[in-house]
Amino acid sequence: MKKLMQLVIKHKKSVLIIFIILAAIGTFLSTRVSVNYDMVDYLPEDAQSTVAISIIEEEFVGDAPNARVMLENVTIQQALEYKVKLSAILGVSSVSWLDDVIGKDNLITTPLEFLDNSITENYYKDGNALLSISIKSGQELDTVNAIYDLIGDNGAVGGDAANSSAFQSMTESEVFSAMAFIIPIILIILIFSTKSWLEPFLFLITIGVAVVINIGTTAISDEISYITQTVTPILQLAVSMDYAIFLLHSFYEYRSTHEPNEAMQLAMRRSLPTVAASAATTIIGFLALIFMRFGIGSDLGFHLAKGVILSFLSVMVFLPALTLVSYKLIDKTKHRSFAPSFSKVSKGISKLRIPFLILALIVVIPCFIAQSRTSFIYGTGGSVEGSRVEKDTALIEETFGKENLLVLLVPKETSGKEADLCDELSSISNITNVVSYVTAVGAEIPPQYVPKNVVNQFYSENYSRIILYTSMPEEGEQAFNTVKSVLDSTAKHYDSYYLTGRSATLYDMKNVIEIDTNIVNLVAIIGIFVVILITFRSITVPVLLVFTIETAIWINLSFAYFTDNTLSYIGYLIISTVQLGATVDYAILLTNHYLTERKNLPKKEAMYKTLTDNLSAILVSASILAAGGFTLAVTSGNPIVSELGTLLGRGTLLSFVMVICVLPTLLIIFDKTIQKTTLKNAFSLHKKTKK
Repeated sequence: MKKLMQLVIKHKKSVLIIFIILAAIGTFLSTRVSVNYDMVDYLPEDAQSTVAISIIEEEFVGDAPNARVMLENVTIQQALEYKVKLSAILGVSSVSWLDDVIGKDNLITTPLEFLDNSITENYYKDGNALLSISIKSGQELDTVNAIYDLIGDNGAVGGDAANSSAFQSMTESEVFSAMAFIIPIILIILIFSTKSWLEPFLFLITIGVAVVINIGTTAISDEISYITQTVTPILQLAVSMDYAIFLLHSFYEYRSTHEPNEAMQLAMRRSLPTVAASAATTIIGFLALIFMRFGIGSDLGFHLAKGVILSFLSVMVFLPALTLVSYKLIDKTKHRSFAPSFSKVSKGISKLRIPFLILALIVVIPCFIAQSRTSFIYGTGGSVEGSRVEKDTALIEETFGKENLLVLLVPKETSGKEADLCDELSSISNITNVVSYVTAVGAEIPPQYVPKNVVNQFYSENYSRIILYTSMPEEGEQAFNTVKSVLDSTAKHYDSYYLTGRSATLYDMKNVIEIDTNIVNLVAIIGIFVVILITFRSITVPVLLVFTIETAIWINLSFAYFTDNTLSYIGYLIISTVQLGATVDYAILLTNHYLTERKNLPKKEAMYKTLTDNLSAILVSASILAAGGFTLAVTSGNPIVSELGTLLGRGTLLSFVMVICVLPTLLIIFDKTIQKTTLKNAFSLHKKTKK
């Protein structure tokens, strides 16, 4: 390691050139990253709704519908003409309407009033036609825009594909907006905490290079989720900035007694264990997400962990080279420190340490119970606020009501068996209509006497497709109970069956994610516990540190329960690991310095000095991470990303408060226990001198 440090210092200009080239390559590759906006694609392949979609794509004409297009003030003939034009749009894989259910000839030749009203009103009402469209994954933005061009202002587009289109149009701009928002905030924070006008820019350049390289490396993946694309740059920037701060501050300490090259080598050697331990806890927190069966976790966890590793390398390799090339300019741009003294704050915290602990113990149990009883949502949380999709969806629902279709696939067997199932499904609460071959055409009419395009809507070679119209919301207890009732009823008649549709996929998502929760949290806690155990060589210290941050997490997640709000389960699951991995560093920093001071001072004096010397560093780190979280909350129109940002910002502040107000008391109370359970502790045994 010493030789590597010497190599970096000796060839500093070459190091700069290599990183600049890598950043340029990363910038180029970032334009080639494929982004997935469909959460359903991240369900396990064996989820029954995923299997159903695969069967529909393989055996039936057209994919599962993911958009609704309403045409206003059109005749039957005009609607049919629009259907042909919509089918010709690039990215549209299929379009279905009333003629696919009752037959085109029947629709054209039979007066509307003589057709089955319970069926026709789902497709045509008061001169408005509602068509179901399948749009290919990844082409939502261009396809929806083409549909808008076709229908103009006399129509509306809604559904998952339309929402995805809105997310696509805003995601890329949101990343730039978030960066433009957070960088000035970080600059202000860094200016107040450093002694040179140039220092903050060195920090931002160092982590910025790592961020750009990380974004570029995502091109090696087939695709990344839009959540990963939006969240990763901000989180990487926010969680790893303190690595650079610690190294550069160590460099300035050695500058007073050593030449620049030697001072940097000493700073690198001193910083490496601390920065490595800090990075390790964050990486483990992110990697815990990989253990989720729900693919969003694996996608996000991998790229976040990769980002932290790249930030670590950039700090330990690129920043030393950059600093040595520009240290003279840093010296010329020095300014007085704007950071206030925290001695009075430390004294106040020391005096109130017992009340702080009592307060924490009072709230921890109710908050732990409350966060376990929070109501969750599992979808995207709706349309982009203020978008045309939101307005169009409201217009479609006002005319035709909320459409929440379920598509049931059962083996193609006897029509009598299918008819019995359809009768039973019709009696289930929230199911308003059941459309199948036996209900739309008739069980007594053989398929060979029915137009092929109609038969193909209901029968494939192996399966029968039954469409269930429902009046329930997409998710929630009512929706999930209905899905379960459909599955239970079908199980009475068939040995194998598959159900898809928005509520069915969310039902699967709920079941998968709930299993993931315990696994992910356990992996994160055990992994971080082991890192702290190795770092401090103590059994007690990891317990105290993990408890401190977990308490902050429980308080953070309990807000939704106490304010009677729902919480995105994806945000809940991610924050449980991210907050632990990213903010336990504050606890590690404080504990490490306390144990160092305890070698020479009694416990209370050691803690007072620890708080005075380190409160500023912890505050700067927490401020940057909290700013990153609240930036996501403010700049993102995506409900999941925005809520995740709020959780991260609030959670960081809570972790900060727990670390500076509660952890010191725990360390003092358990001081003797820490001595007995720590290898080579070298604690001072001097008692406080009486005055």
